[in-house]
Amino acid sequence: MIQDAQAVIDRLRRTIDTVIGAEDLLDRLRSGRPLRIKYGVDCTAPELHLGHAVNLWMMRGLQDLGHKVVFLLGDLTTRIGDPTGRSETRPTLSPEEIEVNAAAFLDQVALVLRTDPAVFEVRRNSEWYGGMDVATLLGLFSQVTHAQLVARDMFRARIAAGREIALHELTYPVLQGYDSFAMKSDLTIVGSDQLFNEQLGRHFQQRLGAAPQVVVTSTITPGIDGGPKQSKSLRNYIALTDSPKDKFGKLMSLPDDLVETYARVYTELPLSTVAALGGSAAVGGPAARDAKLQLAAAVVTRYHGAGAARAELDAFTRVFSERAEPEDIPAVVVSTASPTTLQLLQAARPDDSNSELRRLIRQGAVTIDGTKSTDPDEKPTLQPDTILRSGRRTWHRIRLR
Repeated sequence: MIQDAQAVIDRLRRTIDTVIGAEDLLDRLRSGRPLRIKYGVDCTAPELHLGHAVNLWMMRGLQDLGHKVVFLLGDLTTRIGDPTGRSETRPTLSPEEIEVNAAAFLDQVALVLRTDPAVFEVRRNSEWYGGMDVATLLGLFSQVTHAQLVARDMFRARIAAGREIALHELTYPVLQGYDSFAMKSDLTIVGSDQLFNEQLGRHFQQRLGAAPQVVVTSTITPGIDGGPKQSKSLRNYIALTDSPKDKFGKLMSLPDDLVETYARVYTELPLSTVAALGGSAAVGGPAARDAKLQLAAAVVTRYHGAGAARAELDAFTRVFSERAEPEDIPAVVVSTASPTTLQLLQAARPDDSNSELRRLIRQGAVTIDGTKSTDPDEKPTLQPDTILRSGRRTWHRIRLR
């Protein structure tokens, strides 16, 4: 299994941000020994998106070379709650909720990772923490100082804002760090927000006589709205479980200046092609549209195959270039006798806030049977088969009860 170590790293580099322990990684790849790659998650409700999948695809590439991903379900640490990025203490989940979420995580990571036992192992950190006595646990805590823990940015922010930090939250990075020792991790690939916790893993491994894991952090991109990184709460993400149609449509709404970044991070297109797409997107107009079409097709191909990508490309061209209606418009039943435009949108887009819906209407992004509606309180005349269009790619067929 001896590999060209530098070539392996070079293939990963297009989505790597930093490497802690780069020489160790080269040596371990050259050794011919299968690496144990730590992939740890807390069992909160999962909805993995393209940003998460950057790490998964790097792990998948290493699996294809014979290395093993050790998927660590933090069933015990989930009861504490990772304080990363949080200004308040997380709510506690029940054991039943944790088990449901763990099963959902396994289903979603299987969309990218190979799950055959030769290259995939599932562990739970309750295996070592469940039977750990208090004296041993206190011994772990004694190896980390208060100053080390409060150096974390989110803890500093809470202190500055006068918000409380629960003692169990301070222990979370310690427990995540010790996980690396317990599961014999050689390498972990994480987002930069987890760097502190995984460096504590190196700290424990060195203190306890093991070789420290290599920590790779991956590239983080803005969300599809051009704002902060992809996030479920901000609704600016593309979920792994999104349909080919939804992935394609969301990518077509991407700001022009993100096309090159998304193509580099989320596809396997040659870097020369990636640069060309970025150049076309910078021109704007039809050139940018065509660049997004190629990007969207590449992403859909990666997750759903070339046939699905071709179908979505054809559908997009027919609907948006030829001004045709989609073939599979979802129906929405409206029970109000004479609904306003705003009420129609509330029925069609229940997850959107009223302010978002009013903004769509005022921007002229809403049409009813082809007629633009700019007044939220207008009561349009509805036909038995009225078509509501909101935004560039969202259509609904209105049914009156």
